[in-house]
Amino acid sequence: MTTSYDCSDPVQRREGLTAAQRAVSLKQCIVLPTDTVYGIGADAFSPQAVATLLASKGRGRNMPPPVLIPRIQTLDGLATDVHPDARRLAEAFWPGGLTLICHAQPSLTWDLGDTMGTVALRMPDDDVALELLTITGPLAVSSANRTGHPAATTAADAAAQLAESVAVYLDAGPRTAADGTGSTIVDATGEVLRVVRQGTLPLERLREVVPDIIGIDGQGGNAETDAGQAPPAADTGTDADTRTDADQAPSDR
Repeated sequence: MTTSYDCSDPVQRREGLTAAQRAVSLKQCIVLPTDTVYGIGADAFSPQAVATLLASKGRGRNMPPPVLIPRIQTLDGLATDVHPDARRLAEAFWPGGLTLICHAQPSLTWDLGDTMGTVALRMPDDDVALELLTITGPLAVSSANRTGHPAATTAADAAAQLAESVAVYLDAGPRTAADGTGSTIVDATGEVLRVVRQGTLPLERLREVVPDIIGIDGQGGNAETDAGQAPPAADTGTDADTRTDADQAPSDR
């Protein structure tokens, strides 16, 4: 049975968060708001739950979902060998529209799909999302839409596409990224960071913190860096939220 909760009402918000926590514990999928678009979420540490999430969207293991976290300190629990520049970006822009692709902790017993040993992490700037993540722990979250369709900017949009495949819908009103733009995704697995999807966070702001970050066009922040020197990217696929979120190729959460 699918239930929707209006999170603008304090009572429904409390009930909705409790229901969402219960659904996650039962390996079911939920829909939650983020600061970019709505996301479909599931327990990141349950292969069954992640498989259900991917099936709900109509996608395969070659497009693993990003993971949303409640606090910056969780970065070190889920990733290893975190690049110092990635840490600087996280400190500057989390919570917010930045997704960092890092090397995953090899000791973690999870299966997000064909990640090639990486994990895409983000801390969303949304009160409902952060409150939920605090009680559930990290969630695998992809944009709340069927693959190939526009990202949902309202809970109603998400329900129209995902229907009964989701147990709980948390409705927090329209998202500010009304055009369905997702987070900016940065590959931090190489020696030099590079943008692999341009989203809500402009490259100019990233370069205020990390001047030599490589842009989506392969150009670095200085004359010596060019596309031929760019590090290999983690596989972001062609669908919007492969570690991402609006279905705009290539497009968090």
